Amino acid sequence: MHPIKSAALAALAAIVAAAPSGASAEEVNVYSYRQPFLVQPLFDAFTAETGIDVNVVFADKGVVERIQREGRNSPADLIFTVDISRLDEAYEAGITQPVSTDTLESNIPTQYRGPGGHWYGLTARARIVYASKERVDPSEITTYEDLADPKWAGRICTRSGSHVYQVGLLAAMIAHHGEDRAKDWLTGLRNNLARKPQGNDRAQVKAILEGECDVSLGNNYYYGKMLDDPDQVAWAESSNVLFPRFEDGGTHLNISGVALTTSSPNKDAAVQLMEFLASARGQEIYAEQNYEYPLLEGVRRAELLETLGDFDPDTVDLSEVAELQAVAIRIVNEVGYDN
Repeated sequence: MHPIKSAALAALAAIVAAAPSGASAEEVNVYSYRQPFLVQPLFDAFTAETGIDVNVVFADKGVVERIQREGRNSPADLIFTVDISRLDEAYEAGITQPVSTDTLESNIPTQYRGPGGHWYGLTARARIVYASKERVDPSEITTYEDLADPKWAGRICTRSGSHVYQVGLLAAMIAHHGEDRAKDWLTGLRNNLARKPQGNDRAQVKAILEGECDVSLGNNYYYGKMLDDPDQVAWAESSNVLFPRFEDGGTHLNISGVALTTSSPNKDAAVQLMEFLASARGQEIYAEQNYEYPLLEGVRRAELLETLGDFDPDTVDLSEVAELQAVAIRIVNEVGYDN
């Protein structure tokens, strides 16, 4: 992702400041953590349907801090992001406001909404296992807890334990089993690592192809992204995609999501965009573009996801997972996962 450009933000602020008072319902200003090619089709479809323009600034970090500095004069209407931790960060920073509409509340299940409607999930991504087709029988891994079994010693690769995707999974483990057992699980996982945690989720699948490890954790959409890249097709084809579950639950899901800022200068139009993103049309575009799972029941999945089969989503409320993130990070440090 591209870092926030000061010039771009200044230009966006200037546009908002210069706009006549009657123009507020004709545009929405989005600060987004998501890459342009992933979200622009959504915004183009919204503009085509409503005539409301969407101005977007992309960033890989610092959005919350920027909005805090801008204060009540911030031009941002919406924060568009991935992962429960970033949505919770914005909520805890006090830069979001609650939204409650019939469309949002009927289309987005309760466990994928923030406290009081301060944020809404849009699509879900499963935290799955990639397992070598040559060296792992898929029946050997049915739960996340299985990964701590000593039989996997020297056979697992993961990215950093402090990355938000790994922290989210650990926080969900704490929600299911409590802090002590979650710490034991992470210690077992660390003991089974084939190498020091490094790289991103795709790098772990590449390591499976190269024989450095047999099993890795990753988000489901990377499978589709690797198949879309001629240089990475062999990585994806080296592994089976498995959907483990918690022993007393389902497959861990995290989300992409959206929040309305407290300073929103175009609130009505921004809420309209939120409702579009939660609609069947918006959900279908988002899911198809990114190989993620729509949250609105009945919306068609991407064809590739259909070939991977069904799974039982975990039902732990993501607000609870968000509250346990700090505990999860502490455990990561205590067990020395990345050392």
